Amino acid sequence: MKKEQKESELEQLPGVGVATVEKLHQAGYRDLISVAVASPSELVELTGMGLAPIKKIINVARSSVKLDFRTGEEYQEKRAKVQRITTGSKAFDSLLGGGIETGAITECFGEFGSGKTQLAHLLSVRCQLLENEKEPISVYIDTENTFRPERIRQLSKGAGLDEEAVLKSIRVARAYNSDHQMLLVEKIGELISEKKLNVRLIVVDSLTAHFRAEFIGRGTLADRQQKLNKHMHTLMKLADVYNLCVYVTNQVMAKPDMFFGDPTQAIGGHIVAHASTYRVYLRKGRKGSKVAKLVDSPDLPEGEASFFVTTSGLKDAE
Repeated sequence: MKKEQKESELEQLPGVGVATVEKLHQAGYRDLISVAVASPSELVELTGMGLAPIKKIINVARSSVKLDFRTGEEYQEKRAKVQRITTGSKAFDSLLGGGIETGAITECFGEFGSGKTQLAHLLSVRCQLLENEKEPISVYIDTENTFRPERIRQLSKGAGLDEEAVLKSIRVARAYNSDHQMLLVEKIGELISEKKLNVRLIVVDSLTAHFRAEFIGRGTLADRQQKLNKHMHTLMKLADVYNLCVYVTNQVMAKPDMFFGDPTQAIGGHIVAHASTYRVYLRKGRKGSKVAKLVDSPDLPEGEASFFVTTSGLKDAE
């Protein structure tokens, strides 16, 4: 019933027929607000319509929806709906203000073996521990063939959860290139609105692997960053609209011109840095431990937490 209502809303826009509505749906535009905030060039490319009628459509959509400012009090009420997926480590959860937050993008970057993918598996399992959620679903987009059902079973057992039930709650898709990766993320809206799945977590592991492999050399940097920026904003919109948690892992590179301090730097530059709500640097610690450093946050202080990755989950370091 809800879907039919939103289709009729779009069809009432000038020059928008059934075929155009279908194109808009496939691109993730399902209601007036999504059209109202879209850019004209993007809709021209998606629908094949001219610029003038597209601008008219957008103006009508903007006049039909409420695009007002909220008071700080209203925004505080929205923030009251935020949930957190705990990691099982008290120190790590405390660093993050209670866990990985919904309505936000949390980026973890670090070298291989620092625990990024382990955390991705762990969150996919512990998503089931969210309170007052009926059949929570995790969507895991795997770009490097690192998803392992066996690890999900181990972590489920460690959390006291039914292994089969947790495996059924995870939707896994292997992305073979950056375009495929972006398309998979855009399709998540359909899982929520059409298939009525209660998606509470999106994992992208890793965010930049395909972009790094496909765009080589400084001459392609602008195109890569523009594409990556669009991808991050799609994730940001999903997190905000559906109040779900987005966790992305990121690769790193070494800065050869840095003589003091840690030369490790995340891939993606300012685009990924600005789009991520929380940034966590993971590195190897002493005696096999892992260290998480909160690099950036809107409201939390910088700090570090040490923990061990065990068969059953995370364990605080002494």
